[in-house]
Amino acid sequence: MVQTGGRPLTRAALAGQRRALEDGRTVTRKELSASAREAAKALSLRPALRLVLSELVAAWGEQDWSRLIVWPSNEYLVSRTGLSERAVRYALRDLVGLEIITPKDSANGKRYAIRSRDGTIVDAFGFDLTPLYARRGDWALAIQARAEARERRRRAFDLVTMHRRAVAEALQAFATRYPGTPISDLSEAQASLDATTPDRRGAGDPDLVLDAWNELRRLVEDRFYAAGCDGKTCPHVETEKGSPIEAWSKDSSGIAETPRLVERPGAAPSPALIVEACPVVRDLVSGDIREEHEILDAGRGLRASIGAHPSAWAEACAAVGPYEAAILVLIVAQLHDDDVRSSQNRIRNPGGYFRRLVRLAGEGRYQIGTELLAMRRRRLT
Repeated sequence: MVQTGGRPLTRAALAGQRRALEDGRTVTRKELSASAREAAKALSLRPALRLVLSELVAAWGEQDWSRLIVWPSNEYLVSRTGLSERAVRYALRDLVGLEIITPKDSANGKRYAIRSRDGTIVDAFGFDLTPLYARRGDWALAIQARAEARERRRRAFDLVTMHRRAVAEALQAFATRYPGTPISDLSEAQASLDATTPDRRGAGDPDLVLDAWNELRRLVEDRFYAAGCDGKTCPHVETEKGSPIEAWSKDSSGIAETPRLVERPGAAPSPALIVEACPVVRDLVSGDIREEHEILDAGRGLRASIGAHPSAWAEACAAVGPYEAAILVLIVAQLHDDDVRSSQNRIRNPGGYFRRLVRLAGEGRYQIGTELLAMRRRRLT
């Protein structure tokens, strides 16, 4: 028995006393240990609290009681956990405050068991672990919420990375294609956002800068588009004056011919089919996607995120056309996302996989429409 001293009344202690087991419910130490592990995950308990809670659970004798009372002394907890006596007291206080345990104090403040004449334990004073087991539903919901929050954070960081790469590539393209265009304000905005964007491995919130990166990307791409039009109205997809990839041979005359537009056999896959087969596109485009140019913009935006080199994009545009090239980007992004979610890790180099699909499609050995139908069918079944 150990003198615990006076304990102030708290709301958490009263809340713990109101937790109860179902009528006739008996709890084993194994079940109580499982609840302790779930509580530790749900509340991100620090190591000292985990140690003390584990020893309290280990002290449960599986009595057929309506309350799960344990009465280990502080000296016992110190010897079992290796913590100081002060650390044990603080851990017990915090466990009560988190409504994981609740105190059941005796008249003299000591922890002990009450025994009958034959030595059977009939009651005890110490700590009640009933809240730990009674709140197992709370722990499951909290763990699920934390997992969903981690997934939302991962998605937000992915979008931030995509926007940052798109902005950096566009600003670099200004220097090579339109060096006379003023972009100092855009470069300053980029530097400011770079300084305030949190690191993926840190505790920062990417949502605080996601909208800013999205807006900066829109401004950069709008100015790049206007620079290409030279202030005049021009079609959405510009006709290139030179082929991005020149095919030279010994018999070549040395003069690059104007590239021909790639003719698509039959009707191109509709945006509706693409969205159903590759829902990852919804992360880039808000609202309904009905036009081909929206698919084209999404493919361009995702190109860098799958690690495809600009030369691979140029090769794809030359082989199958910009629209089909964008579809191939979305297919690879979706397949890679599904691969990661299933933990199979079969696509270790999405950029190289994209280049391979481009060459297969250019040779007619990969049918984009057929693959989209198969992907949609897999999602519906």
